[in-house]
Amino acid sequence: MLIVLLWLQLPEAAAARSLATLTRRKEKKIGMMEKEAQRVVWEGAISLQIHLHESEVTTLPSPPPALILAPRLGYLPLLGSLLKPYFSTALPPGVDTVWFDYRGLPLKWYIPTGVLFDLLCAQPERPWNLTVHFRGYPGNILIPCEGEDSIKWSYINSLKEAAYIINGSCKNVMSMSQPDQVELWRSVLNGNLEAYLRVSSKLKLGAVGEVNLSSPRSGPSMGEIDVSGQVKQGRVPVRLYVWNVCEDFDDLEDAPPIDSWDKVSYINRPVEIQGEGRCFTLLDAVKSLLPDYSVENSLGSAESLTVGGEEEQRVPSEAASDDKKAGEEVETSCDDHVKASNEFEEPEIKLVRIQGIEPKLEIPFSWVANNLMHPEHFLHICVYLKVPQVNKTMS
Repeated sequence: MLIVLLWLQLPEAAAARSLATLTRRKEKKIGMMEKEAQRVVWEGAISLQIHLHESEVTTLPSPPPALILAPRLGYLPLLGSLLKPYFSTALPPGVDTVWFDYRGLPLKWYIPTGVLFDLLCAQPERPWNLTVHFRGYPGNILIPCEGEDSIKWSYINSLKEAAYIINGSCKNVMSMSQPDQVELWRSVLNGNLEAYLRVSSKLKLGAVGEVNLSSPRSGPSMGEIDVSGQVKQGRVPVRLYVWNVCEDFDDLEDAPPIDSWDKVSYINRPVEIQGEGRCFTLLDAVKSLLPDYSVENSLGSAESLTVGGEEEQRVPSEAASDDKKAGEEVETSCDDHVKASNEFEEPEIKLVRIQGIEPKLEIPFSWVANNLMHPEHFLHICVYLKVPQVNKTMS
């Protein structure tokens, strides 16, 4: 009898071992794919053709434009150390304060270069033609930038905010040693993914599918399906840039240009991944971030998708106050003219762009958050939203 029982149990045990082996192989393959995706993101660059503004040219002929390959994860003012020597012989006397514009629109320095490109170039422009200024800083539009130090502290404070969203505390970021802070910032400046992962792992911000046991929260940092098949709950730091356009267009080449930041709404709010027993997609995330919208026929979605809003999350710590100041310029609620809609027409998502790609909205949001996030642990999403024109004659 014992021999028979053992014989009956052998197939089940063998099947369990085989399943475990397949699972390990699958996890290893997924891990390799994710590392490759991160590598591609960190190596991403944009070709720039930068012209010195004509009002600052003091020589004839005018200097030729500078051609630069700029990191997607970088910030435009960091190019000043390359551009100043290049244009120095043509500059008028005075104090240098570097800033950039695209088609007359001053570019906000705290937004990563790749995000600016994805947002402002509906049809990607290669090379991207920008104008650099060393005089006449538009303080009425841009908050002050004191060079690399301003960008560094903006980055560190964004990291604190992300840590608070994920873990409910930014203690790990605040307690970083000075050498670790320097190494972390240098890894971002130099695009060194290995050095970045080595230092950032100490912050215990977790990743999709990982549970941060040191977190004061009982749940994981970001949501994913666990081994039992249940969907975990989590919070993903997201910055959403919504370009509100009233004109309709079928081709990106016909999209109207963004000539004012008033046409762009900025939403700084975490995505709550709820345990609903199904895959949480990028579409689910976008819907949760667009309060008071009813999105119809958006990128192939045929049904009306009504979503509700929530209050913007903030970092209630003294250490995060600098981040609040740095982001005050852009942390605004959606413009009233965007929220408005009439009974005849609904807003429509024309495009979603992340890290230069236009992913299908059915892709699992966990993969997007884990592989396409920026070094400050925020996921930056650009959305082109066609909104109805409100008839002002209507009562």
